[in-house]
Amino acid sequence: MHSVPIIETERLVLRPYRRDDFTSYAALFADAEVTRFVGGVPYTREQSWTRFLRQVGMWHYFGFGFFAIQDRTTGVFLGEAGFHDVHRLITPSLEGTMETGWALSPKAHGQGLATEAVTAALSWADRQFPKLRKTCIIDVGNNASIRVAEKQGFKEFWRTTYHGTHVIMFERQRKNTTQAGSAKVHERFET
Repeated sequence: MHSVPIIETERLVLRPYRRDDFTSYAALFADAEVTRFVGGVPYTREQSWTRFLRQVGMWHYFGFGFFAIQDRTTGVFLGEAGFHDVHRLITPSLEGTMETGWALSPKAHGQGLATEAVTAALSWADRQFPKLRKTCIIDVGNNASIRVAEKQGFKEFWRTTYHGTHVIMFERQRKNTTQAGSAKVHERFET
């Protein structure tokens, strides 16, 4: 079993999921604004539970996964960001890459929090998995996420349809050491 780091940024804590996060997690993915570009339909509690367990289990097999994001000051659960390898039936395949993703509560939108979280997660990933290709797929209409990806150095390499939705596939070349280390983060592990 791999340890999941805790990464602190100026405004956020990226940490392992806790079982008591599930109520907030289910509410996040039941929100139509959140799922508009993540499958297009709000998740049932059962679907959220399956996704929640997948995010937790990814760490066990790959040594990477998604982090729960909480407000550093209030402790409120805001969403998730991180990496997975979900063996999507998509061409070209993303298997064997660190597919980067994020989803934040609408109350956290428009504040730069997604960029802050993804910057911290990628900074960690670049140190821990420097040779693994970083990818992401984003709905063509999700301009906010496209901006977040582009700020991280993701470049479009393909357009396709996934589950009936037009998506853009992105890949990221590792930033140089100075850039990769530019995120002001503090990393630790729970004991």
